[in-house]
Amino acid sequence: MSQAVVEPQRTLPVFGDYDVVVVGGGPAGIAAAVTASRHGARTLLVERYGFLGGMGTAGGVTNFAGLYGKREGEMTLLVRGVADELLARIDALGGLNKPQDGLQGRIRVRSYDTSIYKCAADQLLLAAGVHLLFHALAAAVVMDGDRVAALVVETKSGRQAIRANAFIDASGDADVAAFAGVPFVVGDGQGSGLFPSTMFRVGHVEAERALAAVGEFKAINDLMQQARERDPAAYSFPREGAILRPQIDPREWRANVTQIRNAEGGAMNGVDARQLSDGEVEGRRQIGEFFRFLKAEVPGFERSAIVEIAPQVGIRETRRIEGLYALTGEDILSSARFGDSIGINAWPMEMHAAGRIEWAFPRDEHRTYNQLPWRMLVPRGVANLLVAGRCASMTHEGQSAARASGGCFVMGQAAGTAAAALGAGDFAAVDVPALQRRLAADGVDLDT
Repeated sequence: MSQAVVEPQRTLPVFGDYDVVVVGGGPAGIAAAVTASRHGARTLLVERYGFLGGMGTAGGVTNFAGLYGKREGEMTLLVRGVADELLARIDALGGLNKPQDGLQGRIRVRSYDTSIYKCAADQLLLAAGVHLLFHALAAAVVMDGDRVAALVVETKSGRQAIRANAFIDASGDADVAAFAGVPFVVGDGQGSGLFPSTMFRVGHVEAERALAAVGEFKAINDLMQQARERDPAAYSFPREGAILRPQIDPREWRANVTQIRNAEGGAMNGVDARQLSDGEVEGRRQIGEFFRFLKAEVPGFERSAIVEIAPQVGIRETRRIEGLYALTGEDILSSARFGDSIGINAWPMEMHAAGRIEWAFPRDEHRTYNQLPWRMLVPRGVANLLVAGRCASMTHEGQSAARASGGCFVMGQAAGTAAAALGAGDFAAVDVPALQRRLAADGVDLDT
């Protein structure tokens, strides 16, 4: 029997015509859409779920990473602009935690309530005049030479087309870029990549006892090791480097402890439908096993309960496009500067390898961040498309750092600013100094 079915040609209704269409509502997509609309572009954001936030909500990450780094040796807020406004709105609704430091003070994150994040993101985009299309999955593109003429989406109203002058792929998986024929690599290019994790939250915790037992960043791993030494067969932990941290209310904790493999032992491929389906089941299995350990071995968690398993497995890396420049691991370690800087990445290399997390920090301990170049957003071969977020042009090692939410905010704001001014032009020919002036005027720290 044939392994292919021919789909009949059909005429699609047009959902709408826009100046800018953004695909994906994570940090990159939020920043891109808000910025494009504020700069006068009729902007539509297309999101597959019924809410915004990307992996920060759908993946249950519950913290912003990469906003802070050391400048002249002092831990400083370095990612500015739209990110400031989103965090302010989350804070105003009572959903933002105080900064939390880890790894001997070398990283700093801000955790948040995911439900409040969703509400704050809605408010921010609507206030900026962004049009929203939820529950819409990018399915194809229609090309006109080297330009994307229309995006095809699957919706509950059926398959529809959306036309625009410029498109921004902030899908995380480079879906639009792949449809448009942009060259890309999946994961590390050798059948693996950064391993995914299914996140979950635990409630009804006795806060005082839990904070005393596992308030330190690495304390949960010490307890895991002690349990293994007592009885190696008692528990099966999928990785070293478990992260268990309190939320705003310390009676609720977030857990980042799982690691999802495929049948060959490599990282689950998040753009392989079968692996993704199998990985969802495996993630929940690992959560059940780890929660059994929490209740039995960790003070304060004896009467706890799982209050949420993330709506989907948390994906760290899938497709990375080939752009005009690929950010590298050496760029991270050397605190690289670029003449076409669009902002700052302040997160170190965080390599989720088999059974462990490998951290690598910038060599200059007084300047623990790097600039991000405009060229990493510009794909080869498609004139009116930008790619922002974890699927931008980076090596496997460079992506392990710049995939964090801080870098994604930066990329998204630059993409939205440029797209609003593009008209019918070519992104490869953008006036970078003019773009930098606009970004600086909007509060972005270019580190100049």
